Amino acid sequence: MAYARLADGRPVERVRLRRGGIEADILTFGAVIQDLRVGGRSVVLGFDTFEPYLDQSPYFGAIAGRCANRIANGRFTLEGREYHLPLNEAGRHHLHGGTAGFSERLWTLEEADAHSVLLSLESADGDQGYPGTVQATCRYTLLDDTSLRIELEGRTDAPTLFNPAAHSYFNLDGTGDVLAHRLRIDAHEFLPVDGDLIPTGEIRPVSGTSFDFREPRVIGEQSGHEPLDHNFCLSREAVVQPRKVARLETGDGSLALDLATTAPGLQVYDGAKVNVPLAGHDGRGYGPNAGLCLEPQFWPDAINHEGFAGCVLRPGETSRQVTDYIFTSRT
Repeated sequence: MAYARLADGRPVERVRLRRGGIEADILTFGAVIQDLRVGGRSVVLGFDTFEPYLDQSPYFGAIAGRCANRIANGRFTLEGREYHLPLNEAGRHHLHGGTAGFSERLWTLEEADAHSVLLSLESADGDQGYPGTVQATCRYTLLDDTSLRIELEGRTDAPTLFNPAAHSYFNLDGTGDVLAHRLRIDAHEFLPVDGDLIPTGEIRPVSGTSFDFREPRVIGEQSGHEPLDHNFCLSREAVVQPRKVARLETGDGSLALDLATTAPGLQVYDGAKVNVPLAGHDGRGYGPNAGLCLEPQFWPDAINHEGFAGCVLRPGETSRQVTDYIFTSRT
């Protein structure tokens, strides 16, 4: 029986993965991680029912795409042709693939077992203004009793942009906000942004700025500085094997999340604008800073900036991103 149905009657499925002390609920709508529990504790923001994901969710647990993050003015030029995309952020810029991006689509359930699920999606030529028909897949796998892996792949029949990103909001202790969490990011550079959160084009060293997280820092220490919604530069291109790039842990150190990825960038968003009027998991309210996003991806607006780690995908190529969430508890 279907978990839920869309307005047109199409079924939404839910797959529950379990392995030791970790459990994940995955929806075919948006390829959403609806819930992720470690030792029985929910560590992501989300809803216990499906309907809020249609109109109340700020991308909770979704796969954002075809191109995650922002594209300035919804414009880019590829192979000598200019493309115009929906301006779904403040009517000025393109965000997370547009008004009907990957996060708003019903993915196909290809296979599933107790530890893994594979979802697929076809994005047609012209979908949200992007060229080329893209075949995308998303696989979630519980590698062991502490780790969740996300594998994102894409192929195209014409040059296009392909930059999907997992968009979970993490809260490791179940309190009202993550301001007491500690964060470390192994990045020596970040991308400054303008008032619309569009990269200025500068690649700036983190040294001497409030964006230096090379040593663990309490997230609340960012108060009084520029809010966190920035790309941290991990490398100039994607790598083959996941490497650990960030660590998030509770204030008391009882639970930690290590993030390993092949992506060249990590968008970090402190959830300052979260304001959801509905209760989430375990009856919790979701207000400002209720969760922290750690989004592995190519650098934002890269197509419009020379020297940025870009996400152009061409026929005959396969784009592949692998990200591991590795949890460690201290009892």
